[in-house]
Amino acid sequence: MKIKLIDAATVIRSKNCSPFELTMDIIINKETDFQNIKKADAINRKVIAEAYNIPLEKVKKVIYFDAAQAIKAVMERPVASGSPGDTDVYGAQQHAPLLKLELEV
Repeated sequence: MKIKLIDAATVIRSKNCSPFELTMDIIINKETDFQNIKKADAINRKVIAEAYNIPLEKVKKVIYFDAAQAIKAVMERPVASGSPGDTDVYGAQQHAPLLKLELEV
């Protein structure tokens, strides 16, 4: 079964984890959806790398946090926050590729 992440999540956001890393936070609305996504490992390093068209090694980790029905993905920023060429100092507008994800659960 496929589900659209945008339909399952109440929150999909991005922010700086450090000047050199971004974190993507995904909070799933229903516990059954969260458990199905987690059981299928439907959001993993490979899925994030493909969504952002970056090498797998740039995605540092994906963590499932049961207590909040949340998923956190950490990846390297293309350039350090605030450095020349940076288009989003706070990293708050980097979640858009996640809005298109369809997950196999």
